[in-house]
Amino acid sequence: TDLSLLGERSVFIDCDVIEADGGTRTASITGAYIALVEALLEVKKQGLLGRVPVNDFLAAVSVGVVDGKSVLDLCYAEDSKADVDMNMVMTGSGKIVEVQGTAEGEPFSRENLDELLMLGEKGILSLIKKQNTMLAWEPEKV
Repeated sequence: TDLSLLGERSVFIDCDVIEADGGTRTASITGAYIALVEALLEVKKQGLLGRVPVNDFLAAVSVGVVDGKSVLDLCYAEDSKADVDMNMVMTGSGKIVEVQGTAEGEPFSRENLDELLMLGEKGILSLIKKQNTMLAWEPEKV
């Protein structure tokens, strides 16, 4: 993202969570990205931006280990009994923005971590496909 293209503008994104569940934070990140791009597309349409200053897609998911199994997008019931709880944020090009994970019970292995990262990446890429379809927009490669 090239923030210099915004000039003197500031963008505030506020996600009010009415009812929290297992993946609330990650859903807020994924939705906030869509809101940001839609807002910037409107500013561009008004002729106030030369291009949308976003260079890649962005989405987030929760993953975890529940009853010995890797799970994508944990609901509240799964989240509350997860042995491992992790949030992931990635770009459309597969770059990691954030990985935050905790062993809620027993420590987990590197093999478990790799499995969760692969599962999370698959989920994020699925969300990014949906973002792409919904926005009908592609970031300009610079």
